[in-house]
Amino acid sequence: MGAQSKPVPIGPWGRATAGAAGAVFANSLVYPLDLVKTKLQVQVKPTDDEKSESDEPHYKSTWDAVSRIASKEGVSGLYAGMAGSLAGVASTNFAYFYWYSVVRTLYFRYQKTSKQPSTVVELSLGAVAGALAQLFTIPVAVITTRQQTQNAKDRKGFFDTAKEVIDSEDGVCGLWRGLKASLVLVVNPAITYGAYERLKDIIFPGKKSLKPWEAFLLGAMSKSLATIATQPLIVAKVGLQSRPPPSRQGKPFKSFVEVMRFIIDNEGVMSLFKGMGPQILKGLLVQGILMMTKERVELLFILFVRYLQTLRSRQIQKAAALAASAKVAMPITTK
Repeated sequence: MGAQSKPVPIGPWGRATAGAAGAVFANSLVYPLDLVKTKLQVQVKPTDDEKSESDEPHYKSTWDAVSRIASKEGVSGLYAGMAGSLAGVASTNFAYFYWYSVVRTLYFRYQKTSKQPSTVVELSLGAVAGALAQLFTIPVAVITTRQQTQNAKDRKGFFDTAKEVIDSEDGVCGLWRGLKASLVLVVNPAITYGAYERLKDIIFPGKKSLKPWEAFLLGAMSKSLATIATQPLIVAKVGLQSRPPPSRQGKPFKSFVEVMRFIIDNEGVMSLFKGMGPQILKGLLVQGILMMTKERVELLFILFVRYLQTLRSRQIQKAAALAASAKVAMPITTK
């Protein structure tokens, strides 16, 4: 009987690549929902005077937004800014999964134990990883939000939108607008992945490899919990990163608290949860597909590493056999 293969660690880079690949695949499938939820979150209910002066549409629901955008701009309108968005998704998730793997490895090394961390520790590790990821990737998110909230006639490419942000009164720092809100929002992935690990232990105790539907279920449940808890901050962050509403006459918001106050004063407290429907639906689908895909991609990485190890072992054995045969064939010389 052959020896059982040892598990092959794929390391932070492998896990980060797997997470980024899963996120890009999942977000590309549901991108129209991402576009619609951003438009719903950034819009402000206009007064009667503003309705007559503004050409900005006001959407009543997710379906109203989808149907009106498709009718006015065609199906392609539902995919406006998709390239930049997927670039942001890839970079953010790569950075998050990389740092999450690193800080988790360091935690186990420092604690010198294989015991699973508590829920508080799990959330803390996720928060640290999320904060590190945001510092490096938020400029792409700012540009993408601008692209998604532009009118069809004003729509620009990724780099032109970046130039527009830099040319504003904030300068280059404008690319990091909403950083404070984003750092606060690291509790979202922290809650998501912390809940994922807890739910995994509760629903599938002791199970190392999940089936696709099991990973989808856990991902969807954990992301829904995180979204409900952080929706007001998500709405405030989108408001910070997009163009200010017409009633502010071009004056940008300075903080996410100012955005929240503006929304409450003009639309009421419940408007802090606007766009919740598509946000949860998008999050549910994306997180479910992401975790399902990530599990599969990690498995492919492991199989690929094992293949390389086997190939390398065969090459070494072949080289050793050639060296041995050469030694045997060497003529014996006498003095």
